[in-house]
Amino acid sequence: MNSYFASLVLALLLTGCTRAPSADMVIFGRIWTGDPQLPWAQAVAITGDSILAVGDSATIATYIGKNTRRMDNGAAMVVPGFMDGHTHFLSGGYQLSSVDLRRTTSPAEFVSTLKAFAAERKPGEWILGGDWDHERWPGAPLPTRDWIDSVTPNNPVFISRLDGHMALANSAALRAAGLTLQTPDIAGGTIVRDPRTHEPTGILKDEAMGPVYAAVPEPSAEQDDAALTRAMAFVASKGVTAAAMVSSPWSELAALDRARKGGRLTIRATIFHPLEQWRAVAESVKARHGFGDDWIRLSGVKGYVDGSLGSGTALFYEPYDDDPRTRGLLTTPEDSLRAWIGASDSAGLQVAVHAIGQRANGLILDIYDSLAKAHGPRDRRFRIEHAQHLRPEDIDRIAATGVIASMQPAHLIDDGEWAQKRIGPDRIKTTYAFRSLIDRKAHLAFGSDWTVAPIDPLVGIYAAVTRRTRDNKNPEGWLPEQKISVEEALRSYTYENAYGVFGEEHRGMIRPGYLADLVLLDQDITRIPPPQIMDVRVKATIVGGKVIYQAEGQ
Repeated sequence: MNSYFASLVLALLLTGCTRAPSADMVIFGRIWTGDPQLPWAQAVAITGDSILAVGDSATIATYIGKNTRRMDNGAAMVVPGFMDGHTHFLSGGYQLSSVDLRRTTSPAEFVSTLKAFAAERKPGEWILGGDWDHERWPGAPLPTRDWIDSVTPNNPVFISRLDGHMALANSAALRAAGLTLQTPDIAGGTIVRDPRTHEPTGILKDEAMGPVYAAVPEPSAEQDDAALTRAMAFVASKGVTAAAMVSSPWSELAALDRARKGGRLTIRATIFHPLEQWRAVAESVKARHGFGDDWIRLSGVKGYVDGSLGSGTALFYEPYDDDPRTRGLLTTPEDSLRAWIGASDSAGLQVAVHAIGQRANGLILDIYDSLAKAHGPRDRRFRIEHAQHLRPEDIDRIAATGVIASMQPAHLIDDGEWAQKRIGPDRIKTTYAFRSLIDRKAHLAFGSDWTVAPIDPLVGIYAAVTRRTRDNKNPEGWLPEQKISVEEALRSYTYENAYGVFGEEHRGMIRPGYLADLVLLDQDITRIPPPQIMDVRVKATIVGGKVIYQAEGQ
């Protein structure tokens, strides 16, 4: 026996006799790994910030040492950390301490809720947030500044519709922004005017909101830090371990950097700054010596083609059924879209663009296709944010070109109540076309659009699997042919979101060597009736091997 062969045999014998290394943490439960090679397991061992081993209970038990933390989830489910593919994260932190008008069900309740909130504010303090939805007020018109001026005499008010594409300003906010009877129309937006006097009613849509936002005082770094802390704590309770932060202000990146430096960062962040700022983003990537890492990634830019269906500004080829005067709004000129996206792609940035209406989606796919051909092949991972209303041929194009459909299933809970009155029974057939996209093997990433919808992946999974609307008028699902399975929805909240930000090689699954981001649920959502998914709660959230949230009593 030569010396090499003898050494090899000895090494193998010693390996077989050596006890498994101790893990820092071992978790038992019904583990959905998201790994096609081992979809289900009974336990997972963690060391440091990474997954050490995955397998059956007996095997993983050998990794338990005297200092190993053990978490036993019984027959309930353990999943990879949920990722949210589309958030307005810092705004979410601010909204947690702002007025909440989402659940108001009448104009009177809308006004009284705002009145009570304003009474507790300091004179001159801006009132923002809101997230109102006039579709909850059947038969009522859009709100106007006349509704709220008398209850907000001391504060400028600018409160958004929940989709963020329409907002209501009181008279003080309009004055601060310089919006008057003489203000000309604003390209890419709408100043809604009184039909008799032509005075602004206070409702502003899309680009017309810009002057008011410009008048809002910039928050301090301390306020941003507090908002980020609130947001991180809240999303941890929902099992969210990573988020794409889109249309992100530079102050958000600064707050994340401060949190990381101070050891307070508990969310993995991917940043998409506004598309028109592509040059500054490219320079920042260079200054930061690359795109970043798994904690903070400055990935690219995010633009807009159109508005939203709820605000009547999503862009279609044909007029709206309930308002034949409009086909929606092109919020960014096509020549600007082409120039900015082309420059961003040349700079190596990832591009994500908001498109909701059929024409908006068709246009951005045309731009993506032409630029990919002009610039040559590379792994660019173009994204469409929302992709809500697609023509059948555009579903095929998304799949064929590898464009990522970044969608928000919880939106359909609201939209399904009224969307057909906007665009009719034919165009509605390929709305939120999850099944069609998955069947064509398209990349489908899920998120919330928080604060537009709740940042709760379980709500999104419920919506994607049941397609039940909030009014309970669709018990078998709204457009039920587009339902998907629980495991398909889980994949869109985990692996597909990792893929969507170039992170699939080390997160999005429970696999040895991957980052130890996991969520413990209090039930197995694959073994309960789908309508009950809304009742499931997060027991614990783990990021990088550290428990960042644990429910009371756990």
